[in-house]
Amino acid sequence: MLVYEFMARGSLENHLFRHHQSQPLSWAIRMKICVGVARALAFLHEAEPPVIYRDLKASNILLDNDYNAKLSDLGLAKDGPTGDQTHVSTRVMGTYGYAAPEYMTTGHLTTKNDVYAFGILLLEILTGRRAIDYSQPSAEQNLLEWAIPYLMDKHKAYRIIDPQLEGRYSMKGARRIINLVCQCLVAESKLRPEMKNVVEILEPLQEKRLEDSTKL
Repeated sequence: MLVYEFMARGSLENHLFRHHQSQPLSWAIRMKICVGVARALAFLHEAEPPVIYRDLKASNILLDNDYNAKLSDLGLAKDGPTGDQTHVSTRVMGTYGYAAPEYMTTGHLTTKNDVYAFGILLLEILTGRRAIDYSQPSAEQNLLEWAIPYLMDKHKAYRIIDPQLEGRYSMKGARRIINLVCQCLVAESKLRPEMKNVVEILEPLQEKRLEDSTKL
């Protein structure tokens, strides 16, 4: 018999996209969740051999009563490259909208696929929008394609932040999250950060007091 920890808050997906079921997540809780997920991925990637999660998405992140994030459903997880290997080759699996472009086109899998997926997840947490949402107008159905013009313009970037936050977020923190999203989603996989570096960037945002928060 298997015994699983009870995750009282359910999935991150419910909190981000189903507002009729729960109150919108505060900025502080969103940062806590980001740190928790980043730490979990870093732990997997630093194993020997590294473990590639391969199916990071909001529905696979479960929250306990204190909003501590746990990864669920490791059914697609795969051992990463070892020794002189640069990648492992595998049939493309995962969730559309989260998989890295190089993995989609070649089947070559590295830990940087998880980093890309984490960048998409960050964008979902930042905007309150799904990676792929066919209920949106055609130009907005793909979250990344819709967000790119805003991400590339520092004066417009704040327009994509989830309106459910009602302006209650750290301006400095939001700027750093936007920069991190861009780093994680860079087309050249080798230029994406390691998850341990992502953790180092995120942890101060969780620990920082919200004295620089703003109500726009």
